Amino acid sequence: MSRFRSRPRSTSNRLAAASLATVACVCVCATTADATATDAEPVVSRGVSIPAFYTPPRQLPSANGALIRHEPLPLGLSLPGLDGRPLPGTATRLMYKSTDSDGQAVAVTGAYIEPSAKWQGDGPRPLVAVASGTMGQGDQCAPSLALQHPLTVSGQTLSVGYDNLAIYRLLAGGAAVVVSDYVGLGTTDRLHTYVNRLDEGHAVLDAVRAARALPGTSLTSGSRVGLYGYSEGGGATASAAELQPTYAPDVHLAGTYAGAPPADLTAVMKGIDGSVLAAALGWAINGFVQAYPDMRDAAEANLNDAGRKALADTSTMCVGDALLGYGFSRSSAWTNSGKSVAEIIAADPRSQAILDKQRIGTLKPSGPVRVATGIKDDIVPHAQARQLAVDWCRKGGEVTYKAVDLPNLGDKILTNHLAPLITDQQAAISWLTDRLKGKPTTSNCSTIPFQR
Repeated sequence: MSRFRSRPRSTSNRLAAASLATVACVCVCATTADATATDAEPVVSRGVSIPAFYTPPRQLPSANGALIRHEPLPLGLSLPGLDGRPLPGTATRLMYKSTDSDGQAVAVTGAYIEPSAKWQGDGPRPLVAVASGTMGQGDQCAPSLALQHPLTVSGQTLSVGYDNLAIYRLLAGGAAVVVSDYVGLGTTDRLHTYVNRLDEGHAVLDAVRAARALPGTSLTSGSRVGLYGYSEGGGATASAAELQPTYAPDVHLAGTYAGAPPADLTAVMKGIDGSVLAAALGWAINGFVQAYPDMRDAAEANLNDAGRKALADTSTMCVGDALLGYGFSRSSAWTNSGKSVAEIIAADPRSQAILDKQRIGTLKPSGPVRVATGIKDDIVPHAQARQLAVDWCRKGGEVTYKAVDLPNLGDKILTNHLAPLITDQQAAISWLTDRLKGKPTTSNCSTIPFQR
Protein backbone atom coordinates (compact mmCIF):
# COMPACT_ATOMS: atom_id res chain seq x y z
CA MET A 1 0.00 0.00 0.00
CA SER A 2 1.51 3.32 -1.00
CA ARG A 3 1.50 6.24 1.43
CA PHE A 4 1.47 8.75 -1.40
CA ARG A 5 -1.86 9.97 -2.59
CA SER A 6 -2.47 10.40 -6.28
CA ARG A 7 -3.16 13.69 -7.98
CA PRO A 8 -6.74 13.72 -9.29
CA ARG A 9 -7.35 14.91 -12.84
CA SER A 10 -10.09 17.36 -11.95
CA THR A 11 -11.01 19.52 -8.98
CA SER A 12 -13.90 17.36 -7.87
CA ASN A 13 -11.89 14.18 -8.07
CA ARG A 14 -8.99 15.74 -6.24
CA LEU A 15 -11.22 16.87 -3.42
CA ALA A 16 -12.51 13.36 -3.08
CA ALA A 17 -9.01 11.93 -3.13
CA ALA A 18 -7.87 14.32 -0.42
CA SER A 19 -10.55 12.97 1.92
CA LEU A 20 -9.08 11.05 4.81
CA ALA A 21 -11.48 8.21 4.11
CA THR A 22 -9.50 7.41 0.99
CA VAL A 23 -5.96 8.23 2.11
CA ALA A 24 -5.16 4.64 2.96
CA CYS A 25 -5.99 3.26 -0.44
CA VAL A 26 -4.48 5.70 -2.92
CA CYS A 27 -1.28 5.27 -4.89
CA VAL A 28 1.15 7.22 -6.95
CA CYS A 29 -0.54 8.28 -10.12
CA ALA A 30 0.69 6.90 -13.41
CA THR A 31 2.77 9.47 -15.23
CA THR A 32 4.65 9.46 -18.46
CA ALA A 33 7.83 7.46 -18.52
CA ASP A 34 9.66 9.89 -20.76
CA ALA A 35 11.42 13.02 -19.54
CA THR A 36 9.24 15.50 -21.37
CA ALA A 37 5.79 14.43 -20.19
CA THR A 38 4.33 15.53 -23.52
CA ASP A 39 1.67 12.82 -23.35
CA ALA A 40 0.63 13.56 -19.77
CA GLU A 41 -3.07 14.08 -19.24
CA PRO A 42 -3.61 17.69 -18.10
CA VAL A 43 -4.07 18.24 -14.38
CA VAL A 44 -6.59 20.89 -13.40
CA SER A 45 -6.51 22.41 -9.92
CA ARG A 46 -9.35 24.80 -9.06
CA GLY A 47 -9.89 25.65 -12.68
CA VAL A 48 -6.19 26.18 -13.46
CA SER A 49 -4.54 23.81 -15.93
CA ILE A 50 -1.12 22.75 -14.68
CA PRO A 51 1.44 22.52 -17.52
CA ALA A 52 2.53 19.00 -18.42
CA PHE A 53 6.07 20.01 -17.42
CA TYR A 54 5.05 19.55 -13.77
CA THR A 55 4.15 15.85 -14.15
CA PRO A 56 7.24 13.86 -13.10
CA PRO A 57 8.50 10.86 -15.08
CA ARG A 58 8.27 7.39 -13.56
CA GLN A 59 12.03 7.01 -13.36
CA LEU A 60 14.13 9.59 -11.53
CA PRO A 61 17.90 10.15 -11.56
CA SER A 62 19.92 8.76 -8.67
CA ALA A 63 21.86 11.91 -7.77
CA ASN A 64 20.26 14.56 -5.57
CA GLY A 65 19.96 17.84 -7.44
CA ALA A 66 20.22 16.16 -10.84
CA LEU A 67 18.24 17.95 -13.53
CA ILE A 68 15.27 16.01 -14.86
CA ARG A 69 14.15 18.63 -17.36
CA HIS A 70 14.19 22.36 -17.98
CA GLU A 71 12.58 24.86 -20.32
CA PRO A 72 12.35 28.65 -20.77
CA LEU A 73 10.10 30.36 -18.25
CA PRO A 74 8.50 33.67 -19.29
CA LEU A 75 8.51 36.13 -16.40
CA GLY A 76 5.21 37.86 -15.80
CA LEU A 77 7.00 41.09 -14.88
CA SER A 78 9.80 41.81 -17.33
CA LEU A 79 11.08 44.80 -19.29
CA PRO A 80 13.40 45.04 -22.30
CA GLY A 81 16.85 46.27 -21.36
CA LEU A 82 18.90 48.82 -23.28
CA ASP A 83 21.39 46.12 -24.23
CA GLY A 84 18.67 43.81 -25.53
CA ARG A 85 18.62 41.57 -22.48
CA PRO A 86 15.38 41.39 -20.51
CA LEU A 87 15.14 42.93 -17.05
CA PRO A 88 15.51 41.65 -14.41
CA GLY A 89 16.82 38.54 -16.15
CA THR A 90 16.17 35.36 -18.10
CA ALA A 91 14.29 32.57 -16.36
CA THR A 92 14.32 28.80 -16.75
CA ARG A 93 11.77 26.38 -15.35
CA LEU A 94 13.38 23.42 -13.60
CA MET A 95 12.57 19.92 -12.44
CA TYR A 96 15.20 18.18 -10.35
CA LYS A 97 15.60 15.16 -8.12
CA SER A 98 15.54 15.35 -4.33
CA THR A 99 14.97 13.01 -1.38
CA ASP A 100 11.91 13.15 0.87
CA SER A 101 11.65 12.64 4.63
CA ASP A 102 11.21 8.90 4.09
CA GLY A 103 14.45 8.65 2.12
CA GLN A 104 12.63 8.15 -1.17
CA ALA A 105 13.45 9.82 -4.47
CA VAL A 106 11.12 12.69 -5.36
CA ALA A 107 10.87 15.17 -8.22
CA VAL A 108 10.78 18.87 -7.33
CA THR A 109 10.15 21.83 -9.61
CA GLY A 110 11.38 25.40 -9.41
CA ALA A 111 12.99 28.16 -11.43
CA TYR A 112 16.42 29.64 -12.09
CA ILE A 113 16.86 33.30 -13.07
CA GLU A 114 20.03 34.57 -14.69
CA PRO A 115 20.16 38.30 -13.89
CA SER A 116 20.90 40.96 -16.47
CA ALA A 117 22.57 43.13 -13.81
CA LYS A 118 26.29 42.81 -13.26
CA TRP A 119 27.50 41.41 -9.95
CA GLN A 120 29.19 44.24 -8.07
CA GLY A 121 31.17 42.14 -5.63
CA ASP A 122 34.48 40.34 -5.93
CA GLY A 123 34.61 36.92 -7.50
CA PRO A 124 32.09 35.16 -9.72
CA ARG A 125 28.37 35.79 -9.67
CA PRO A 126 26.83 34.29 -6.51
CA LEU A 127 23.65 32.23 -6.22
CA VAL A 128 20.78 32.74 -3.78
CA ALA A 129 18.28 29.95 -3.18
CA VAL A 130 14.97 31.60 -2.33
CA ALA A 131 12.57 29.51 -0.26
CA SER A 132 9.10 30.95 -0.69
CA GLY A 133 6.76 31.78 2.12
CA THR A 134 3.39 30.08 2.39
CA MET A 135 1.72 29.88 -1.02
CA GLY A 136 -0.85 27.13 -0.34
CA GLN A 137 -1.16 23.47 -1.27
CA GLY A 138 -2.73 23.51 -4.72
CA ASP A 139 -0.37 22.98 -7.64
CA GLN A 140 -1.48 26.29 -9.14
CA CYS A 141 0.15 28.02 -6.14
CA ALA A 142 3.72 26.92 -7.03
CA PRO A 143 6.28 29.76 -6.73
CA SER A 144 7.65 29.03 -10.22
CA LEU A 145 4.16 29.55 -11.65
CA ALA A 146 3.87 32.75 -9.59
CA LEU A 147 6.94 34.08 -11.40
CA GLN A 148 5.10 33.52 -14.68
CA HIS A 149 1.72 34.65 -13.33
CA PRO A 150 2.32 37.02 -10.37
CA LEU A 151 -1.44 37.27 -9.84
CA THR A 152 -3.71 34.30 -10.52
CA VAL A 153 -7.39 35.08 -10.14
CA SER A 154 -10.27 32.87 -11.18
CA GLY A 155 -13.66 32.01 -9.83
CA GLN A 156 -12.02 29.25 -7.78
CA THR A 157 -8.57 30.41 -6.73
CA LEU A 158 -6.49 33.46 -5.81
CA SER A 159 -2.70 33.39 -5.69
CA VAL A 160 -0.23 36.26 -5.32
CA GLY A 161 3.52 35.94 -5.89
CA TYR A 162 4.47 38.19 -2.98
CA ASP A 163 8.02 36.81 -2.72
CA ASN A 164 8.73 38.08 -6.23
CA LEU A 165 9.69 41.43 -4.67
CA ALA A 166 12.60 39.87 -2.74
CA ILE A 167 13.60 37.84 -5.80
CA TYR A 168 13.72 40.93 -8.01
CA ARG A 169 15.69 42.85 -5.39
CA LEU A 170 18.31 40.10 -5.30
CA LEU A 171 18.47 40.02 -9.10
CA ALA A 172 18.89 43.80 -9.24
CA GLY A 173 22.02 43.38 -7.12
CA GLY A 174 23.48 40.95 -9.64
CA ALA A 175 22.96 37.69 -7.74
CA ALA A 176 21.51 34.72 -9.60
CA VAL A 177 18.40 33.22 -7.99
CA VAL A 178 17.03 29.71 -7.85
CA VAL A 179 13.54 29.17 -6.43
CA SER A 180 12.26 25.83 -5.13
CA ASP A 181 8.60 24.85 -5.34
CA TYR A 182 9.19 22.38 -2.49
CA VAL A 183 8.06 18.76 -2.51
CA GLY A 184 4.60 18.36 -4.04
CA LEU A 185 3.87 22.02 -4.78
CA GLY A 186 3.57 22.12 -8.54
CA THR A 187 4.57 18.52 -9.18
CA THR A 188 1.37 16.60 -9.77
CA ASP A 189 2.21 13.24 -8.20
CA ARG A 190 1.64 14.13 -4.53
CA LEU A 191 0.50 16.83 -2.11
CA HIS A 192 2.84 19.51 -0.87
CA THR A 193 4.34 18.43 2.46
CA TYR A 194 3.82 21.79 4.13
CA VAL A 195 6.41 22.74 6.81
CA ASN A 196 8.08 19.32 6.70
CA ARG A 197 11.62 20.35 7.62
CA LEU A 198 13.38 17.44 5.91
CA ASP A 199 11.45 17.70 2.64
CA GLU A 200 11.91 21.46 2.50
CA GLY A 201 15.54 21.57 3.62
CA HIS A 202 16.46 18.91 1.07
CA ALA A 203 14.52 20.67 -1.70
CA VAL A 204 16.31 23.98 -1.07
CA LEU A 205 19.79 22.43 -1.03
CA ASP A 206 19.06 20.37 -4.13
CA ALA A 207 17.81 23.48 -5.91
CA VAL A 208 21.34 24.87 -5.56
CA ARG A 209 22.74 21.71 -7.11
CA ALA A 210 20.21 21.87 -9.95
CA ALA A 211 21.10 25.50 -10.70
CA ARG A 212 24.76 24.58 -10.84
CA ALA A 213 23.98 21.78 -13.28
CA LEU A 214 21.96 24.00 -15.61
CA PRO A 215 23.91 24.69 -18.82
CA GLY A 216 24.60 28.19 -20.09
CA THR A 217 24.62 30.11 -16.79
CA SER A 218 27.27 32.46 -15.43
CA LEU A 219 27.68 30.39 -12.26
CA THR A 220 31.05 28.81 -11.55
CA SER A 221 32.43 26.39 -9.00
CA GLY A 222 33.55 29.44 -7.05
CA SER A 223 30.12 31.08 -6.86
CA ARG A 224 29.17 31.77 -3.25
CA VAL A 225 25.77 30.46 -2.12
CA GLY A 226 23.22 32.14 0.11
CA LEU A 227 19.77 31.13 1.33
CA TYR A 228 16.82 33.49 1.74
CA GLY A 229 13.41 32.68 3.22
CA TYR A 230 10.59 34.10 5.33
CA SER A 231 7.78 32.28 7.17
CA GLU A 232 7.51 28.81 5.61
CA GLY A 233 10.58 29.83 3.64
CA GLY A 234 12.37 30.83 6.85
CA GLY A 235 11.76 27.36 8.21
CA ALA A 236 13.02 25.83 4.97
CA THR A 237 16.26 27.84 4.92
CA ALA A 238 16.82 27.25 8.64
CA SER A 239 16.39 23.53 8.09
CA ALA A 240 18.70 23.61 5.07
CA ALA A 241 21.41 25.36 7.09
CA GLU A 242 21.20 22.58 9.69
CA LEU A 243 21.12 19.74 7.17
CA GLN A 244 23.86 21.03 4.87
CA PRO A 245 26.84 19.33 6.57
CA THR A 246 25.35 15.85 6.26
CA TYR A 247 23.00 16.11 3.28
CA ALA A 248 24.84 18.49 0.97
CA PRO A 249 28.49 18.93 2.02
CA ASP A 250 29.23 20.13 -1.52
CA VAL A 251 26.97 23.17 -1.03
CA HIS A 252 28.99 25.63 1.04
CA LEU A 253 26.82 28.34 2.55
CA ALA A 254 28.07 31.93 2.71
CA GLY A 255 25.01 33.02 4.66
CA THR A 256 21.43 32.11 5.52
CA TYR A 257 18.50 34.41 6.23
CA ALA A 258 15.64 32.79 8.16
CA GLY A 259 12.79 35.23 8.75
CA ALA A 260 9.88 34.29 11.03
CA PRO A 261 10.87 30.61 10.96
CA PRO A 262 8.26 28.08 12.17
CA ALA A 263 10.84 26.20 14.23
CA ASP A 264 8.43 24.67 16.75
CA LEU A 265 5.29 23.41 15.03
CA THR A 266 3.50 22.74 18.31
CA ALA A 267 3.66 26.45 19.10
CA VAL A 268 2.92 27.48 15.52
CA MET A 269 -0.21 25.30 15.42
CA LYS A 270 -1.59 27.21 18.37
CA GLY A 271 -0.73 30.49 16.67
CA ILE A 272 -2.58 29.80 13.44
CA ASP A 273 -5.62 28.04 14.95
CA GLY A 274 -8.49 30.53 14.89
CA SER A 275 -6.47 33.04 12.86
CA VAL A 276 -7.16 34.32 9.37
CA LEU A 277 -4.64 31.69 8.16
CA ALA A 278 -6.36 28.77 9.91
CA ALA A 279 -6.33 26.82 6.63
CA ALA A 280 -2.59 26.30 7.15
CA LEU A 281 -3.58 23.72 9.77
CA GLY A 282 -5.23 21.76 6.97
CA TRP A 283 -2.11 22.03 4.80
CA ALA A 284 0.12 20.81 7.62
CA ILE A 285 -2.15 17.90 8.52
CA ASN A 286 -2.54 16.89 4.87
CA GLY A 287 1.23 16.84 4.44
CA PHE A 288 1.94 14.85 7.59
CA VAL A 289 -0.92 12.44 6.91
CA GLN A 290 0.65 11.75 3.52
CA ALA A 291 4.13 11.22 4.95
CA TYR A 292 3.50 9.49 8.29
CA PRO A 293 1.07 6.58 8.85
CA ASP A 294 0.79 7.33 12.59
CA MET A 295 -0.49 10.82 11.85
CA ARG A 296 -2.91 9.42 9.29
CA ASP A 297 -4.33 7.00 11.86
CA ALA A 298 -4.75 9.77 14.43
CA ALA A 299 -6.47 12.02 11.92
CA GLU A 300 -8.87 9.34 10.77
CA ALA A 301 -9.78 8.54 14.38
CA ASN A 302 -10.36 12.13 15.50
CA LEU A 303 -11.65 14.19 12.59
CA ASN A 304 -15.38 14.57 11.97
CA ASP A 305 -17.03 15.13 8.59
CA ALA A 306 -16.39 18.86 8.75
CA GLY A 307 -12.72 18.20 9.41
CA ARG A 308 -12.43 15.76 6.53
CA LYS A 309 -14.11 18.26 4.24
CA ALA A 310 -11.77 21.02 5.38
CA LEU A 311 -8.69 18.90 4.67
CA ALA A 312 -9.98 17.97 1.24
CA ASP A 313 -10.90 21.54 0.42
CA THR A 314 -7.70 23.15 1.65
CA SER A 315 -5.56 20.64 -0.27
CA THR A 316 -6.24 22.55 -3.49
CA MET A 317 -6.21 26.08 -2.07
CA CYS A 318 -3.76 28.96 -2.39
CA VAL A 319 -3.42 31.55 0.37
CA GLY A 320 -6.00 33.88 -1.16
CA ASP A 321 -8.78 31.28 -1.32
CA ALA A 322 -7.78 29.96 2.11
CA LEU A 323 -8.19 33.37 3.73
CA LEU A 324 -11.62 33.76 2.18
CA GLY A 325 -12.76 30.19 2.79
CA TYR A 326 -11.38 29.32 6.24
CA GLY A 327 -10.33 32.57 7.86
CA PHE A 328 -10.74 32.49 11.66
CA SER A 329 -11.88 28.85 11.66
CA ARG A 330 -11.15 26.85 14.80
CA SER A 331 -9.92 23.29 14.55
CA SER A 332 -12.17 22.28 17.46
CA ALA A 333 -15.02 22.38 14.94
CA TRP A 334 -13.20 19.75 12.89
CA THR A 335 -12.89 17.07 15.59
CA ASN A 336 -15.20 14.49 17.11
CA SER A 337 -14.34 15.52 20.66
CA GLY A 338 -14.48 19.28 20.19
CA LYS A 339 -10.85 19.53 21.22
CA SER A 340 -8.39 21.48 19.11
CA VAL A 341 -5.96 19.69 16.81
CA ALA A 342 -3.10 20.82 19.07
CA GLU A 343 -4.78 19.26 22.11
CA ILE A 344 -5.38 15.99 20.28
CA ILE A 345 -1.79 15.79 19.07
CA ALA A 346 -0.46 16.58 22.56
CA ALA A 347 -2.49 13.66 23.94
CA ASP A 348 -1.24 11.25 21.27
CA PRO A 349 2.44 10.32 21.87
CA ARG A 350 2.93 9.06 18.30
CA SER A 351 1.64 12.26 16.71
CA GLN A 352 3.53 14.46 19.16
CA ALA A 353 6.72 12.54 18.38
CA ILE A 354 6.26 13.37 14.70
CA LEU A 355 6.00 17.09 15.45
CA ASP A 356 8.95 16.91 17.86
CA LYS A 357 11.10 15.48 15.05
CA GLN A 358 10.19 18.54 13.00
CA ARG A 359 11.78 20.85 15.57
CA ILE A 360 14.42 23.13 14.06
CA GLY A 361 17.24 24.15 16.37
CA THR A 362 18.57 20.76 17.45
CA LEU A 363 21.56 20.99 15.09
CA LYS A 364 24.26 23.63 14.62
CA PRO A 365 23.65 25.64 11.43
CA SER A 366 26.31 25.84 8.76
CA GLY A 367 27.82 29.27 8.18
CA PRO A 368 26.51 32.62 9.43
CA VAL A 369 22.75 32.89 9.89
CA ARG A 370 20.42 35.83 10.44
CA VAL A 371 17.19 35.15 12.33
CA ALA A 372 14.56 37.89 12.23
CA THR A 373 11.20 37.78 13.98
CA GLY A 374 8.46 40.29 14.65
CA ILE A 375 7.87 40.80 18.36
CA LYS A 376 4.12 41.09 17.77
CA ASP A 377 3.94 38.15 15.33
CA ASP A 378 0.96 36.08 16.46
CA ILE A 379 0.79 33.73 13.46
CA VAL A 380 4.32 32.32 13.59
CA PRO A 381 4.85 33.18 17.25
CA HIS A 382 7.80 35.40 18.13
CA ALA A 383 8.88 33.39 21.18
CA GLN A 384 9.55 30.16 19.31
CA ALA A 385 11.49 31.98 16.56
CA ARG A 386 13.59 33.75 19.18
CA GLN A 387 14.18 30.38 20.84
CA LEU A 388 15.64 29.07 17.56
CA ALA A 389 18.28 31.81 17.69
CA VAL A 390 19.00 30.93 21.33
CA ASP A 391 19.28 27.22 20.53
CA TRP A 392 21.66 27.88 17.67
CA CYS A 393 23.80 30.17 19.82
CA ARG A 394 24.08 27.47 22.47
CA LYS A 395 25.35 25.09 19.79
CA GLY A 396 28.04 27.50 18.70
CA GLY A 397 26.28 28.90 15.66
CA GLU A 398 27.31 32.23 14.14
CA VAL A 399 23.97 33.95 14.70
CA THR A 400 22.75 37.47 14.02
CA TYR A 401 19.41 37.89 15.79
CA LYS A 402 17.02 40.70 14.89
CA ALA A 403 13.83 41.39 16.82
CA VAL A 404 11.58 43.55 14.64
CA ASP A 405 9.69 45.85 17.00
CA LEU A 406 6.50 47.18 15.42
CA PRO A 407 3.17 48.21 16.96
CA ASN A 408 0.33 45.73 17.14
CA LEU A 409 -1.38 45.96 13.75
CA GLY A 410 -4.32 43.66 14.51
CA ASP A 411 -4.69 40.37 16.31
CA LYS A 412 -4.67 37.19 14.20
CA ILE A 413 -5.30 39.00 10.91
CA LEU A 414 -1.84 38.30 9.43
CA THR A 415 -0.65 41.92 9.53
CA ASN A 416 1.67 41.33 12.50
CA HIS A 417 3.26 38.51 10.51
CA LEU A 418 3.56 40.28 7.17
CA ALA A 419 4.74 43.70 8.37
CA PRO A 420 8.21 42.46 9.45
CA LEU A 421 8.60 40.77 6.06
CA ILE A 422 8.25 44.16 4.38
CA THR A 423 10.02 46.43 6.87
CA ASP A 424 13.02 44.15 7.41
CA GLN A 425 13.43 42.90 3.84
CA GLN A 426 16.02 45.40 2.65
CA ALA A 427 18.11 44.90 5.78
CA ALA A 428 17.90 41.13 5.32
CA ILE A 429 18.97 41.34 1.68
CA SER A 430 21.80 43.76 2.53
CA TRP A 431 23.06 41.38 5.22
CA LEU A 432 22.94 38.44 2.84
CA THR A 433 24.59 40.43 0.03
CA ASP A 434 27.50 41.26 2.35
CA ARG A 435 27.96 37.55 3.03
CA LEU A 436 27.95 36.88 -0.72
CA LYS A 437 30.66 39.51 -1.08
CA GLY A 438 32.76 37.68 1.49
CA LYS A 439 32.44 40.33 4.18
CA PRO A 440 32.75 39.02 7.74
CA THR A 441 29.94 39.26 10.23
CA THR A 442 29.84 39.26 14.01
CA SER A 443 27.46 37.13 16.01
CA ASN A 444 25.29 38.95 18.54
CA CYS A 445 24.53 35.87 20.62
CA SER A 446 25.91 37.60 23.71
CA THR A 447 23.24 40.31 23.54
CA ILE A 448 20.19 38.08 22.90
CA PRO A 449 19.39 37.88 26.64
CA PHE A 450 18.91 41.66 26.53
CA GLN A 451 16.77 41.60 23.39
CA ARG A 452 13.06 40.89 23.29
